[in-house]
Amino acid sequence: MANWTHHRARINGLDMHYVTEGEGPLVVLLHGFPHTWFSWRHQIGALADAGYQVVAPDLRGMGQTDVPDRLEDYRVDNVVADICGLLDHLGHDSAVFSGLDYGQFVAYDIAVERPERVRGVIGLQNPFYASYDRLPSEIERERGREHFNHMSYYLDDPDGARADLEGHPREILTKIFHILSGEGDFMQVWEHPPGATYRQALPQPPALPWSWLSEWELETYVSEYSRSGFGGGINWYLAADMNWTYRKSRADNVTRTPFYFLCSASDVDLLNWHGDDPIDKLKEHHADVRAVRTVPGGGHLLAMENPAEVNKVLLEFLADLDGSSSTN
Repeated sequence: MANWTHHRARINGLDMHYVTEGEGPLVVLLHGFPHTWFSWRHQIGALADAGYQVVAPDLRGMGQTDVPDRLEDYRVDNVVADICGLLDHLGHDSAVFSGLDYGQFVAYDIAVERPERVRGVIGLQNPFYASYDRLPSEIERERGREHFNHMSYYLDDPDGARADLEGHPREILTKIFHILSGEGDFMQVWEHPPGATYRQALPQPPALPWSWLSEWELETYVSEYSRSGFGGGINWYLAADMNWTYRKSRADNVTRTPFYFLCSASDVDLLNWHGDDPIDKLKEHHADVRAVRTVPGGGHLLAMENPAEVNKVLLEFLADLDGSSSTN
């Protein structure tokens, strides 16, 4: 039985929702899109039972946290301030961070900009910032001229994309979750021509329940996005150029806190948005790589698809970090 506690607090100008469980050293879990805190449902209790205080917030624009309208509100410095403000609110100087997708990039941004707030980072699936040598919008729009590309779809028609997603939340969430899983094949999406909608490009998934997602679990996401809408999540995509430029302006984009990496071998994001041999390039982006683990089975949604193995590795990483910290 879950022992989650739901909280709401005014943090960095936002009404933020977050979930906690446990007592001990702080671990913060950061979700991506289209997710909420609930994507960490299998990890929260397992880490809490092992002696950690676990916090899973809804990031700005998603779940039950406020949805700002301005794109600049999704800039790196504002999102970093959200999470540092959450640490202040909780009375913690630092935490271990792990995330998925946009949430993982937030963890890297905190480690770069506020390393004193970071005991360690556990990278999940996304090894470092997506590899762009020029504005992301230029590259993604070029891809979108060859075939359907969900990123150029959001960039070129954000209002249309938002209306379509909000008109069919159950369908789009079911399709996205399945195509990103180890049972899906994201390359099927690219077989569709430019001008298609995301819903049209996504293949029809099998009926629920799946081995890793039940009907009631999906309904949790459907309920949240039916209330909040998809505009906040789309804004994270629309802010890509702004955040690429922001990061390029920093003197350094290498993390220097203890770094661990966990991935699945068949993650579409790892294979297609981080260049050739991304695992071999980890030390170019993280100065203190402690361990790397590849988990069999599962796709991009590894924490939901293979939670037992993910929890085992997370606890091994945390034990290693705590052991090395105690001897320093």
